[in-house]
Amino acid sequence: MNLFVFGLGFTGRRFAERARDRFAIVRATVTEAVSADRIAAETGFIMRAFGPDADDPRIADDLADTDALLVSAPPGAEGDPVLARYAAAIRAGRIGWIGYLSTIGVYGDQGGAWIDEATPAAPRSARSRIRLDAEAAWLKLGAETGKAVQVFRLSGIYGPGRNPIVKLREGRSQRIVKAGQVFNRIHVDDIATTLRASIDRPRAGAVYNVTDNEPAAPQTVTEHAAALAGLPLPPEIDFETADLSPMARSFYGENKRVRNALIRDELGVALAYPTYREGLAALKDQP
Repeated sequence: MNLFVFGLGFTGRRFAERARDRFAIVRATVTEAVSADRIAAETGFIMRAFGPDADDPRIADDLADTDALLVSAPPGAEGDPVLARYAAAIRAGRIGWIGYLSTIGVYGDQGGAWIDEATPAAPRSARSRIRLDAEAAWLKLGAETGKAVQVFRLSGIYGPGRNPIVKLREGRSQRIVKAGQVFNRIHVDDIATTLRASIDRPRAGAVYNVTDNEPAAPQTVTEHAAALAGLPLPPEIDFETADLSPMARSFYGENKRVRNALIRDELGVALAYPTYREGLAALKDQP
């Protein structure tokens, strides 16, 4: 099998590296040609530039030679950029498995209730509404072509180099407190495991929540990270007075507890890091 990844960021790269044994050829995109050259040298992947200011002319031919397609490039106000440029090539090619990476943000605020894939999406932010539209467009392509399109709604992603311990070490951590607020998280390696399991068991039109087992208050996770790493805790800050970007503040406007039973029962996924405790314990000694 050959793999193509639109958007080789934190998650896409981790998956491609961990599943490298499954694929004869891995091709992927980043937004700038200079980054493409650097990542190609680091990984051995065939890299292309694709983004608002780049579109490598070889991508259409690459897609004709692709069996599994992972889409991690985010949509914009005008829709999904991959479909806008390459829908015809994807329809015509031999691609059998398509994974679209989305977000649990499409569920909106659920008042702290437990939800699963049967919960109707109710996005609050413009960003999440655009994401839900992109999901629908990819699922429509799958229904029209018979290609197995799966949507993966991801919780807050963490992993090597991107986690609460790193933030504490770099002095970027805030211990923001909002009564009753919880978030789910997911280790990037568990996302990779889920994607690999889906390739083994494709189901056209499937939507999966990719999340850990235990939603928790953000300050609780920060406190646990500090204790594990032996680092001082930042002071508590009330959410109402916290200095947050509009995007960060919008996350606190959505409160939900997300179930992951479907990836376990249907795909047979056993999370390596079922809660933040196992995930942070594995990361505490990493530079």
